[in-house]
Amino acid sequence: MKNVMNYFISALCVGSLALSAGAFITAKAAEPSQPASVIAGQPVDLTYAADKALPAVVHIKYLQNAKTKTVEVDSNPFGDFFDPFGFFGTPGQGGRRQQQVQTPKKEASGSGVIISADGYIVTNNHVVEGADELTVTLNDNREFSANIIGTDKTTDLALIKINGKDLPTLPIGDSDKLRVGEWVLAVGNPFSLNSTVTAGIVSAKARSLGANGVESFIQTDAAINAGNSGGALVNTKGELVGINAMLYSQTGSYSGYGFAIPTTIMNKVVDDIKKYGQVQRALLSIAGMDARKWIDAQKDQNKEVDLGVNEGVYVDKVEPDGAGNEAGLESGDVITSVDGKKVTKMAELQEIMATKRPGDKITITYVRKKKTHTSTVTLKNAQGNTGVVKQADLDILGANFREITDQQKEQYKINYGLEVIKVNKGAFASHGISKGFIIQKVNDEPIKTLDDMQKCVKEASTAKDPVLFIQAISPSGERRYFAVPLQENN
Repeated sequence: MKNVMNYFISALCVGSLALSAGAFITAKAAEPSQPASVIAGQPVDLTYAADKALPAVVHIKYLQNAKTKTVEVDSNPFGDFFDPFGFFGTPGQGGRRQQQVQTPKKEASGSGVIISADGYIVTNNHVVEGADELTVTLNDNREFSANIIGTDKTTDLALIKINGKDLPTLPIGDSDKLRVGEWVLAVGNPFSLNSTVTAGIVSAKARSLGANGVESFIQTDAAINAGNSGGALVNTKGELVGINAMLYSQTGSYSGYGFAIPTTIMNKVVDDIKKYGQVQRALLSIAGMDARKWIDAQKDQNKEVDLGVNEGVYVDKVEPDGAGNEAGLESGDVITSVDGKKVTKMAELQEIMATKRPGDKITITYVRKKKTHTSTVTLKNAQGNTGVVKQADLDILGANFREITDQQKEQYKINYGLEVIKVNKGAFASHGISKGFIIQKVNDEPIKTLDDMQKCVKEASTAKDPVLFIQAISPSGERRYFAVPLQENN
C-alpha cells in the first residue's frame, strides 16, 4: 500500500507540543428552536450552527519556557570539521562529554471546545503536550489560565479546565448518525485568526491514517489549517460531532481534506479521564487488517483467495491469553460485526472498541471458511484482567531521590543518575534497593531527573507487564540489576 504518512500533519501552528489533561461533563445548554429539516435539493442555511458553535470554541495559547538541558556530545573538539584524512579520529569514537544547552522558548496556538458551563474544555493532546502555561481566550475576548486535567496520546485527545461560571457550551451530538455528504462546519482559530468558520461535507467516515494508536476519523472537505487543532466539527443542528485534529497536505496548508475525531471516541476518553484519571482500554488482543486490503495483497502475489466475504477485519494473529482467543477467534477469520453493528474495516472495529471498558461483554460475528459464527466474550485490559488500570506514582517505590552531585559523577565515573536518599515501605525496600544506590536506567531509559523516573513509573504501571527493569550502582561502586514489579490495587 502506498505510504502517504509523510503528508499528514497536525493542524496546529509551528512549534506546538503537549502535557496532560482530562474530564467530561455532558453539556446541556438551553437550545433555541432547531432549524427546519433540510429539504433535498434546497440550499443549506448554516448560520444557526455557526451561531451555536462560535461562543463555545476557544483559542488556546501554548507556552513552553526556555529550559537548560544536559546533552551528550563527542569529546573530539574537531568532530564538526571536515577531516578527509582522519587525523583527528572518527566523531563519536573519542569518548563522550556532557554539555548544557539552552532550549528556546516555544509558543504555539490551537483551539478547544467548551463542553460544560463550569469550564471543562476538550482539545487535542498535541495542542497542550509539554506546555508550561496555557491561556484560553473566549469568543468574547475573556481570558483565562487553564490547567491540564488529563491527556490521551493514543487518541490525541486532552481535557483542560478554566475557572468560570455559566460559560457557553456546545451540545454534543452523535457522530454515529453522521452521513457521508452531510454538511458540517469546522470552527477554530487557524493561523490565530480567531473564530473562523469553514463549511464542507462529510467526505468519508472511519478513516485510518496511521497517525494515532486508535483512530476512526471523520473526513471532511471543510478547510482546516494550522491552529484548527482541537476545534469543533459541527453539524447543521449546531451539535458537536467531532474534534478537528489533522489535515492532509503536501505543503503544510489546507489542500482538500481535514480529519476529526468522532464524539463516540471523545465521550468515552474524556469520561474515563474524569472518573479514573486515565483511559480504561478494553482489548480484543488480535492483530489484523481490512479484509479488502488482505485480499488485494494476496491477488498482488497471484494467489487465489475466497474468504466467503469481501468486507470486515481479517484476523492475522490472536494473542494466546486475550479476549479474542477466549472468543474462539483464529488466524484467517474475518470479523463482520460486533454487538450487531456491521464492521467493514479495522477503523470501524477500533471505534467500537474505543467505547468499551474492561469487563464489558461483546458479541462478535465472524466468518471462518465461509461459515458464519457468533461468540460472546468479556473484554480485558492490557494486563489481562478486568480491573481499573491506574497510573502509579513515585510513591509506589517508597523512596526519595536527588540528582547526583559533581563529586559523585567523578567518584563513580558517570555522567548522570538519581541517588536514593531514603527508603520507606514500598517496592524498592521489597526488592533490595536501599539508601545510597544510584539509579541510572529504568526500562532502558536514562534516568537523569525525577521527571524521567516519574515518566517511567507511569508508563510501566499501565503496561502489559508492569515491571521496572533497573540498572543501578551500589554505594560500593558495583553495578547491579533489579526487576521491580509495580503492583497497584485495582
